[in-house]
Amino acid sequence: MGRKKSATKEPQTSSAPTPVVDLVARFREHADAYHAGRYNETQIRREFIDPFFEALGWDVANKQDYAEAYKDVIHEDAIKVGGATKAPDYCFRIGGVCKFFVEAKKPSVDLKADGDSAADRRHRPPDRPARLRTLRPDRRRDRNR
Repeated sequence: MGRKKSATKEPQTSSAPTPVVDLVARFREHADAYHAGRYNETQIRREFIDPFFEALGWDVANKQDYAEAYKDVIHEDAIKVGGATKAPDYCFRIGGVCKFFVEAKKPSVDLKADGDSAADRRHRPPDRPARLRTLRPDRRRDRNR
């Protein structure tokens, strides 16, 4: 027969890189302060988003000194959307080809209610698809509680 489920919760192991686990722990520890509204987008980018992607192997700060055409990450990349120029916070590239964008928001922003956030998610040029839309692990609810 099959294994019986244990009544007690087994500890979860993580396959995430240690720096990512550390970032998540730090964010959870101080989440109330980050959500209070005083913690801004630049702070979240420098203290969490940049280190997160660096831990995953992206050269966010161009430490390899690549020429503009070959950088892994372009910050505030100008793109045309419906006749207007937009600048997503991050454009992640491989071999100079854009693979996905990340638009950062300060933790206190309600992504569902904020009109600008909704527009960011909906209006992407067809030649630059959005494959990663929202990265907000702090907003998930543990369904096993």
